[in-house]
Amino acid sequence: MHATTRLYRNIALVSYLLLLVWVILWHTALTDTQPYSALFIFLLYVVPLLLPMHGIFKGKPYTHAWANFITLFYIIHGITVAYAVPSERWFACVEIALSSVMFIGCSMFARFRGRELGLSLPKLKQEMKKEKSRFEKQ
Repeated sequence: MHATTRLYRNIALVSYLLLLVWVILWHTALTDTQPYSALFIFLLYVVPLLLPMHGIFKGKPYTHAWANFITLFYIIHGITVAYAVPSERWFACVEIALSSVMFIGCSMFARFRGRELGLSLPKLKQEMKKEKSRFEKQ
């Protein structure tokens, strides 16, 4: 694995773990008034982060790519809370920062690792050239 790829993998992994710990801490220990049950909080905020855990730990580029869809939920949640709940604004800012770093780390790792493994999609120009040559041979 190339050094740049390894750097983005480490950024993605560390920010993923920090986001997981932060979400658990925020919704269990740091918030005094919680109108929802602990089970609901766990299902809504923690379970989505657990879904890509295996692939992120294994360093699979495809998992890093689709984990960004889950990360977007936390970015949106953080922005909403930062706007709507002034007492939790700083908690939300931490969530936004961690989610954004995870998004960038996962995106870049998936991109670079996919190229290293030859998983990238061919350019349209190359694909069209191949199709044209295939039909001209017939």
